[in-house]
Amino acid sequence: MSLLELLKQPRTLAETALDTELLLDLTLKHFYDGGALDMQQLAERMALTGTVIDGLLGLLRKDARIEILAASDQSVGVRYQLTDLGRALAKNAYLRSGYIGRAPITIEHYRQLVLAQSVFKCSVSKEQLNAALADVVIDDCLVDQLGPALHSGRAIMIYGPAGTGKTFICKHLSRCLGEPIQLPYAIAVGREIIQFFDPLIHVPVYGVSEKADYHFTTRTDQRLILCERPVAISGGELTMNRLELHYDPVTRLNQAPIQLKANNGIYIVDDMGRQRMPAVELLNRWIVPMEEHVDYLTVGTGQHFPVPFDTVLIFSTNLHPLDLADEAFLRRLGYKIRFTAITKQSFTQIWANVCREYQIILEDGVLDLVFTFYEQTGRPFLPCQPRDLLGLGLDIAAFKNKPGISQEIIKLAWATYFIDIRKGD
Repeated sequence: MSLLELLKQPRTLAETALDTELLLDLTLKHFYDGGALDMQQLAERMALTGTVIDGLLGLLRKDARIEILAASDQSVGVRYQLTDLGRALAKNAYLRSGYIGRAPITIEHYRQLVLAQSVFKCSVSKEQLNAALADVVIDDCLVDQLGPALHSGRAIMIYGPAGTGKTFICKHLSRCLGEPIQLPYAIAVGREIIQFFDPLIHVPVYGVSEKADYHFTTRTDQRLILCERPVAISGGELTMNRLELHYDPVTRLNQAPIQLKANNGIYIVDDMGRQRMPAVELLNRWIVPMEEHVDYLTVGTGQHFPVPFDTVLIFSTNLHPLDLADEAFLRRLGYKIRFTAITKQSFTQIWANVCREYQIILEDGVLDLVFTFYEQTGRPFLPCQPRDLLGLGLDIAAFKNKPGISQEIIKLAWATYFIDIRKGD
């Protein structure tokens, strides 16, 4: 099925392919939450066309779960509200699922949507990557390694000392992965609803409105939202539970795992080796998804179902790869890319970029003094350091009510930022 067909609004209950009782329960919950609603208000809440809403209202009226009220000054046409029977059934629906929002799409619809927008269909050229990293100071050799790795769609391991820009640069790689994509607010597996849209990961192109446009004609399905390709990041807080469907017994909501939310984009497992589980155990979790591009999840009812694994998986670590896994496993990853310290020239360029970005006024000799400190201590130049040092300098200047950063201020910033490796006095 083409992407255009997948984006069409359903015009009948049958075209939604959703369980009718699921939609009726969701409708009852919207009435319970919103009180008396007219057809337009209900369509906006559920992101369904008027013809679909009309079909749902007909079923609810037939079973005496709703009743008709006269139009009000604020309504468009007659209003509907729950009867005593409808209110009791709405409470029961809440006990089964706390989800109340736009109607979901089916899991099969979602699978086809992911396939139609697959990240593996995106080709990456050197020109595209250079454009994506135009505002990043990065060595050409590193670009030549990252480009083929991203183009391949295979899992990547990024390793090197902390502060070498691994996570920062990986975030920028999503700019090479093509046009924005359509994502659902929620997915239905049978009668179970999984909350999918996550504003911490999914960045809407046009912003998010609580109301859907009210349509009787065919156009883009309002149960979908146009977003930038997602970039999801897990750090040392990652546990195996976060990679499974999470059911909250308080809210009675099923929350999609992070790798599902990262579909059609990039998933970065940051600080690899710092998690509260053996690294080998976490790496082994990805063997089937990496090789088959399919993951398997389980809903609360025990139903086991496949979902697409359509993401560029990046492992980022400060440790040596052989401290995390043996060579046999590392061969599965395909690409192992080492990030190192930068040159003095690159440090100077990053320093100038930060000064320009924040319009920092520098006293003469400040950068020369910083280079003197590096020579005295033998510290390597790392790409995170210019922004960090200048940020501390701005804090100190603001505290001292100074207009810019002087040599005295940067000296204090240096002493504050770096830990003296000497022990004792």
